[in-house]
Amino acid sequence: MNRRIVILSACLLALGATGALAQTWPARPVRLVVGFAPGGAADYVARALSEPLARALGQPVVVENRAGAGSSIAAEHVAKAAPDGYTLLIASPSSISVNPAVNPKLGYSARDLAPITKLSSSPLVVAVNPALGVHTIAELIAAAKKAPGRLNYATSGQGSAPHLSAVLFNRIAQVDMVHVPFKGGSPAVQSVVAGDTQVTFGTPPSVLPLVEGKRLRALAITSRERSPLLPQIPGMREAGLPDYEISFWYGFFMPAGAPAAAMRRVHEAAQGVLQLPEVRQALAREGTETVGSKSPEEFSAFVAEDAKFWVRLVRDSRLTPE
Repeated sequence: MNRRIVILSACLLALGATGALAQTWPARPVRLVVGFAPGGAADYVARALSEPLARALGQPVVVENRAGAGSSIAAEHVAKAAPDGYTLLIASPSSISVNPAVNPKLGYSARDLAPITKLSSSPLVVAVNPALGVHTIAELIAAAKKAPGRLNYATSGQGSAPHLSAVLFNRIAQVDMVHVPFKGGSPAVQSVVAGDTQVTFGTPPSVLPLVEGKRLRALAITSRERSPLLPQIPGMREAGLPDYEISFWYGFFMPAGAPAAAMRRVHEAAQGVLQLPEVRQALAREGTETVGSKSPEEFSAFVAEDAKFWVRLVRDSRLTPE
């Protein structure tokens, strides 16, 4: 009987502590870590969400860029951070599925990061330097076949969604374009503008302003059909490559072992933020759709299933650590 009383008391204390955390968290600013340089898609989404998220949580949300290693540096940093709920990661499949598959010796694995919610979904944009003289996907394929190994494509890093999108394109189109990795989407795209590289499979926030300014030419988006958010750019079926389709997402993660109450609070706050007209419009202008998750558990199941596609692509592409 005494043992039962002790166990019951411990459970009540635990429930009380959880309730107290739910009421008091956050008591200080929350860090939102981005794995790429400022100006890229991850940074854009993070900054579009940070201010309204701060209002919802009642504490500042400070965006911190930790670029490098295809976002692995940021993911490892968060995975090893104190699991107290005060460190958030905004991540894509690169951090969660691709990089650990490419390099099993990384200092973290997907198990070290707890999924909270999906935030966005978007195709990529295949864009070229106008001086290349290419206006369509068919012309790009013809140019690449005419000069194998001569066209260079810039991406936000080894194992990034843009990198694997180009790898898949090379395979399906049967061409040989050369990968040039950078530490973020913005410097990768700027290299195409400068003519140092010729092609990019860029995120819409990185590419579209330069397309509108006539400094880049958009050939297609990487979804099979046109997107209502990017109606002026053809999908891959219309562009002549119907077997090609790929898209990417961003989501929030915390270190594994973070308090469930903190994760729930971030999830709830994020769902409200994603419904704000100003947030939806800001992301839509950049070709990005806001997409939430019903619960951390639903997002966790999605990540596990989605990882199968990316890991299979890594294995088929025979990517190795750089």
